[in-house]
Amino acid sequence: MVSVQDVLDRLKSQARPDQLKGMARYGMAVDRRLGVSVRDMRLLVRDIGTNHNLALNLWQTGIAEAQIVASMIADPAALTEEQMEDWVQDVDSWDVCDQVCMNLYDKSPLAWKKIYDWSEREEEFVRRTAFALAARLASHDRKADDSRFIELLSVVARGASDDRNMVKKAVNWALRSIRKRNRLLHEAAMSTAREIQRQDSRSARWIASRAIRELESEAVQSRIRK
Repeated sequence: MVSVQDVLDRLKSQARPDQLKGMARYGMAVDRRLGVSVRDMRLLVRDIGTNHNLALNLWQTGIAEAQIVASMIADPAALTEEQMEDWVQDVDSWDVCDQVCMNLYDKSPLAWKKIYDWSEREEEFVRRTAFALAARLASHDRKADDSRFIELLSVVARGASDDRNMVKKAVNWALRSIRKRNRLLHEAAMSTAREIQRQDSRSARWIASRAIRELESEAVQSRIRK
């Protein structure tokens, strides 16, 4: 039986504290971080497998790498809305946010509901999680109808006025991911980008300019034509 201490000992044995300054320059919170690579975390997870109870206990340590490992070994079928709420309030770094969305949240049937819930919240990383999750679903939920993403574009447009760096980057990510699904959503995303461009917000203009530049690029247009 693998314990929390076993996982922490393994993580500490692979710690690279010399990497923390570089991580901080990329906007990662380093106060409770060891400096372990995602690759090493994934190798550790191979030896553990799915273990939801262990995931819950690892998350409580507050150590970034332990929380990322928790997202990798948690069971999406056992994930409750209460747990999602508990975890999202603890997130204080964009990489933990994105890893939790990628490894766990986007596999939950609660994912769509939480996008709408969290997009209305004021906390920076809660709101970032909403749009990071939207981006992940746009890339990986192949069963979702186009209508769900068209509706989601209105949420993206509302979030574009948030000038906080971690939020605006996730909004941009969500908009660009939705447009990649197909021609219909490409056109809908372009229309939304134009709408965002008209907002009286520096963040909105930043998001719109980057999205439109990419949407109008020859590479994207070539893929759409094909």
